[in-house]
Amino acid sequence: MPFDLGATARLTAECRDPGGTLTTASTAVCTITLPDGTSATPAVTVTGEGQYRADYPTVQAGRHLVRWVFTGPAHAYTDTFDVAEAAPLGLFSLAEAKRHLNLTDTTQDDEVRAWVDTATEAVEWFVGPVVPRTVTEDHRFAHASSIVLRQTPVLEVATVEPILTGGTSYLPADLTPPAASGVVQLLSGGILTGPLRVTYTAGRRVVPPSIRSAALIILQHLWRTQQRPSRPQYGTGDFDVTEPIPGLGYAIPHRAAQLLSPHQLPPGVA
Repeated sequence: MPFDLGATARLTAECRDPGGTLTTASTAVCTITLPDGTSATPAVTVTGEGQYRADYPTVQAGRHLVRWVFTGPAHAYTDTFDVAEAAPLGLFSLAEAKRHLNLTDTTQDDEVRAWVDTATEAVEWFVGPVVPRTVTEDHRFAHASSIVLRQTPVLEVATVEPILTGGTSYLPADLTPPAASGVVQLLSGGILTGPLRVTYTAGRRVVPPSIRSAALIILQHLWRTQQRPSRPQYGTGDFDVTEPIPGLGYAIPHRAAQLLSPHQLPPGVA
C-alpha cells in the first residue's frame, strides 16, 4: 500500500553470498530515486546477519525506486514504493467505509483505504471529477470563440495564460462562468487567442446522495470479491454484475450504475 506523504518508509533488504547464505557485507548503501529524479541515501542499519533496514521520511508523492548495493560480498537488490498525494482521493472516510463493510478492527485499514480510492475512481469514470482537484491543461488553438475544458464539472477557473512568450492572458473575471460542459467564453463575446494554458478546479462541492451510495455499493462489491468463498453465494450480491460495462468490465454492480446514470457525462465529455 502507498505510504502517506510525510510518513516514514521503512525499507528492508538482505545480503546473500553467491551460495545464498545470509552474510553481513563490508558496505551497504541504500539509494532512493524520487519521482522528480533527485536521490536520497538514508542511513543503513544492520538488524541481523545479512539483514538491513533504512528509514526514509517521505517528501514527494509518486513512485520511488529503491536500490540496495552491497560489497564484500557483491550483492544488489532493487525495489519500489509509492507515496500517496497529501489530499485524499476517496469520496468518503476510512471510518465510513469500515462502517459500511461492518469492520471493527484496524488490521485491514490500509487495504480498505486502497479500495475506497478504487471505488472513487470507478465513480468518476461515470460522472467526472467528484473530489475537487486542481487541473492544468493546454489548449493548442490559434483563435477560437470558446474553450471546452476537459474535466467537468468545473467549479472555477483560476488562470488562463499563454503558452508562448508574448501571447495573450485572460482574467477569470473576463470569462463566462464555466457551464456543466466546461465551455468558457469571453463575456465580451470576442475571440480567444491561443495557445493557452488553463488552470481550474474541477469536482463537486456537494456530492449527491446517489453518487455517495453508488460509491459505497462499488466498495462493498470490490471488497467482497477479495473476501468471497470459492463459489458465488446467492443473495449476497455475487451475481449483481451479469454483463460487462464498457471500460470497466465486471467491476461495477448494475444497481451502482443505475444510481450514477442521472449524473453520467454526455458522450464526448471527459
